[in-house]
Amino acid sequence: MVMKHAFAALALLLAGCSKNIQTPDAVRQAVMDDVKNRAAKTGLIADAMDVSVSSVSFAKDEARATVAFSPKGMPPGSGMSMDYVLTRKGDAWSVTSRQLSGPMGMPPAGAPAGQLPPGHPGTESKQ
Repeated sequence: MVMKHAFAALALLLAGCSKNIQTPDAVRQAVMDDVKNRAAKTGLIADAMDVSVSSVSFAKDEARATVAFSPKGMPPGSGMSMDYVLTRKGDAWSVTSRQLSGPMGMPPAGAPAGQLPPGHPGTESKQ
């Protein structure tokens, strides 16, 4: 009888030690890991981008998130958005699918047409 209670207490203790990963930060980390792991295929450099989780929802061991990417130093909305589906793997999320969900390379709303980003070399021809 004592063994049953000890086992039950141990099971509750271990279940209580499970890390809460239902946070935007945990989802962002999984997305960053995915971008880094796919860098050779995509050519994207994770450290050169600002990455933010625009929205996220959790259902048991699955998360669905919209993630915004923009080049560092550029205004929000100057990059692209992607929708992600992630699955819980232990104490972390793992990306199971991704797809483009927003504008890519479009200037932010209200930006003057034809204006180059700050620091971009000019396009004047030299003769």
